[in-house]
Amino acid sequence: MKNLNSVHLNGLRALEAVGRLGSLQAAGDELGVSIGAVSQQVIKAEAQLQQVIFERTPKGMVATETGARLLAILTEGFQRLSQAVASVQRRDDSILTISVAPVFAARWLVYRLDRFAERHPDVNLRMDATTRLVDPALCDVDIGIRVGEGHWPGVNADLLLAQEVFPVCSPAMAARLSQPADLLALPAIIDGHAMFGWEVWMREAGLPGATLETRHVFNDASLCLDAAIAGQGVMLAWQTLAGYALEQGQLVAPFAIRAKTGFGHYFITAEGAREPKKVRDFKAWIREEMTSTLKLFP
Repeated sequence: MKNLNSVHLNGLRALEAVGRLGSLQAAGDELGVSIGAVSQQVIKAEAQLQQVIFERTPKGMVATETGARLLAILTEGFQRLSQAVASVQRRDDSILTISVAPVFAARWLVYRLDRFAERHPDVNLRMDATTRLVDPALCDVDIGIRVGEGHWPGVNADLLLAQEVFPVCSPAMAARLSQPADLLALPAIIDGHAMFGWEVWMREAGLPGATLETRHVFNDASLCLDAAIAGQGVMLAWQTLAGYALEQGQLVAPFAIRAKTGFGHYFITAEGAREPKKVRDFKAWIREEMTSTLKLFP
């Protein structure tokens, strides 16, 4: 293994991350460094290997024939290293590390964690609130929950809940509504990062092509929900986002019409790995809690 002395490990990690993720930005996010730092590591590694691993094109970094062979082996090698580290770190079955989107954590999960603690007092939860999809085989995360279509390469995706959207507003605004068309007189609060728009629900409600006047646009669904609670307009929400606010009477879902978006909440676990008991227990508990949330919706 003396030949490894001629190439820095950080450089090989940079090569592998760029090749697997497809961009300097994505590699930098995963490695926790800037784009410039990743680029410099790639350049240094290529110089040390005396090989061009990536072609620089207008569409980004494209692996050369030599690079493709190297990257496949590097990915396999780093996966084995990660699994070796994880196998040691996960010997403590009293710690469960979960990765969830911040809005899911803040608007649904945190309100229920005391019930998990009561059910499983021997398990301590660690939460990584991030929008970045993680591969549990390559880090210390035991399980993730993500929203999407469920087609993420390299991980196992298990459907938890099909996403359905519906309007929510303050009780005072809801008192003015008797039919779906009445919504058109209300200002809309828009989530600028949503993967769907009002047209999804309008079609289901028999109002194709109808639009609402936009009052506010936020880049975060949690902020949209706060604005709706404050009576500033109506927003298009989904089960886990609005469940707690509906339960507390802060918001009202004025109509029973639900529209499927084609997306869903999925459990994300390591591909091909056997799930430990703490993960199975967590999944079973989440499914029970989700069932109780769905009872809020007629």
